[in-house]
Formats: sequence, C-alpha cells, structure tokens
Amino acid sequence: MSTVLTVSQVNTYLKSVIDSDYNLKNIYVNGEISNFTNHYRTGHFYFTLKDEASAIKAVMFRSAAQRVSFEPENGMRVLVRANLSLYERDGIYQLYCEDIIPEGVGELTLAFEQLKARLSEKGMFDEKNKKPLPPFPEKIGVITSPTGAALQDILSVLSRRYPSGEIVFEGVQVQGESAARQISDAIRKFNRLNGADVLIVGRGGGSIEDLWAFNEETVAEAIFDSKIPVISAVGHETDFTIADFVSDMRAPTPSAAAEMVAPDYREILYAADKMLDSITDSVEKLISRYTMSLLSYEKILTERSPEKTLMLYSQCLDACESKIRSSINSKYEGYVSSLSHYSSRLEGISPLKVLARGYSFVKDDNGFNIKNASSVNPGDKIQVVLTDGEIECVAESIKLK
Repeated sequence: MSTVLTVSQVNTYLKSVIDSDYNLKNIYVNGEISNFTNHYRTGHFYFTLKDEASAIKAVMFRSAAQRVSFEPENGMRVLVRANLSLYERDGIYQLYCEDIIPEGVGELTLAFEQLKARLSEKGMFDEKNKKPLPPFPEKIGVITSPTGAALQDILSVLSRRYPSGEIVFEGVQVQGESAARQISDAIRKFNRLNGADVLIVGRGGGSIEDLWAFNEETVAEAIFDSKIPVISAVGHETDFTIADFVSDMRAPTPSAAAEMVAPDYREILYAADKMLDSITDSVEKLISRYTMSLLSYEKILTERSPEKTLMLYSQCLDACESKIRSSINSKYEGYVSSLSHYSSRLEGISPLKVLARGYSFVKDDNGFNIKNASSVNPGDKIQVVLTDGEIECVAESIKLK
C-alpha cells in the first residue's frame, strides 16, 4: 500500500530535494521583468522573470534590494544571480535573487538615467528654480575632500582672483558608501548656519563609480532645497552628474567653479578706474554746463533782482519827493505871499489901527458892540474900548440926532 502524505510533507520534501541540488545554487538566469512590486513596507522586490515560453516567480529581499542602484521596471531585460528554492506555503518554486543586472546597459548608467528622468519630472532641473550667483560674495563655502587636488585648485584660484573673500571649508568624503550622506549633510549645515553666500560642491575627475556620490538622490535633494546658490564642480569638462543638472550653476572643473564664483579683483579695479574716469568726465562736463547756466541766471537775476528794482523805485521815489517838495514849497511861498498881502490889508482896516488914531468903540455890559445911541438907556453900564485899555462908564443921558 502506498504511503499517504500530507501537502506539507510533499512540499517539505520537494524543498529539501531542490535545496540539496548544487546545480540550483548561485545560478544566473536572464529574462524580462513583469508584475514588478517594490513593497512599500518591507522593501522587498517581487516580480516574475519570463522569456518567450515560460515564467518563474522571483523575490529579492530588502538586504539585497538595498544594494541595487537602479529601479527595476516591467519590460526590462535583466540578468539575476539567485538560488532556486520552494516556497512551501504556496507550493511554488521561485528564484531568491542576490544580484540583478540590466542587460545591454551598465547598472550605474541605467540608475543615472532613471534618477535623471525622475528628478526632471519633479521640476528639479527647471531654469525657473535656478538662483543667481552673488556678484561679490563675502563668504565662499567649499565642500570637497580635504586631501584632493580639487581643494587646492579652488584655493589657488580664489587667492589669486579674490583675496578679500572669506573661504569657509567643509571637508567630506567624495566617494564611498558614506560620501553622499556627508555631502548632503554639509550642504544642509551651511544653510542651517547661514554660513556662506555661495557654495562650491565638487571633486576631481574619475570613473562613473568614483563620481557616483554626486548621482545620489539625497545630494540632489540637498542642492535643490539649498537657499544658498550652489555651483557643481564635479570631475572634468566631459563628466556630468545629477548634481550638475540640479545645481544653480555647473562648472566644468573645480578651478572653473572658483572663477565663476568670484570676480578677478584686478578686473574690478580696472573697471572701477574706467568708471571713475567716466564719472569724473561727466561731472566736469556737468559742472561746466551748470556754471554757464548759473552765470546766465546770475545775469538775469542781477537785472531783475529786488535790489535793482528797489533802487529804481527808490530813484523814482526821490524824483517824486523832489517834485512834491517843490510843489509844496511853491504853494507855501504862494500862501505866504497871499497871507502877507491879506495881512497887510487886514492890518489896514484893523479896528486897532483906528483906535490907535484916537478912535474908540463902546460895548454894553454883555460885551456886545453898541452901534446906536438909541440902544442905550440912562443908567446902563457901558465900556469904552481904547487902544491901550477900557473905561467903564454909566450913561447919564442920551442925545439922539
């Protein structure tokens, strides 16, 4: 009678058979990826590897998936290094992948293009997000290796061209596993401390593997988030990294970055001298023009000045005064002459003159002149006025003619 086995026993047996087969260990399998899933919580990769006739399930656990620098995609042809085993719960065999390499293109090149496309879609390369470089930075931040030639090139150029600028250096690793983190941390540190007016981030040339830290997303995000303008100076003129695309300015070499970030003080002095000469010439011309205008206005003001007008009015007033005085004197002399004439005439008919000749006149007790004898009664008091005084009398009798 045949032995009755449970499903679990069958699957356990098959798993042991497969796992004990050396030919199914560390095998390389190529095919096309489909049904790819990057599990958001665990970080494991799940996908199907297929060719024209067959398909096989595959899994890549997080520990191995973290080493993959590109993002696997459906339709991508790859070569995987894996162990074949059985997943007992579902009774299916699958590939447990340790490495995955894209076919036809290098892994790093593919990762570079994928990250470039993804960041471009986010707008991180857009010109509208680029910040202008300050024309005369007081503090220049430099982020690179403390032992590389790039630092010496930058310091040499800056000391020659812009000795007044303060250089703030932050040493970092520029290749290796921790390089990207150190570079991004340094950029964020400068921003947190407001430690520079402009940043130079870079290193000397090398292979794509040597420059890979500058193709990491964490560095790109730090550059994009930086409030301080960033110049990327990675490698030689033909080397391009993600940092070059996201930076505010790309320099072909570290030395070129130093030339971009700071003006040549000799050119500044020359430009300043030319500007001073131009300003001096312009000012002298303006002074000459305004001097001529001032003289012209001075002449006009002199002719129309209140002082001159006052002098003219003063002369006119003097002439009027002279005419008035002459007229007054003339009239005064006429009045004096008339007064003398009338005075002589009055004097000729003056009662005093008559009195002086021995005549007199009589007033009543009230001081009125007595013209008629009939207006006096006997006993009335009367005054006889003479040239040298008055005589008080009493009328005794009245004789009428």
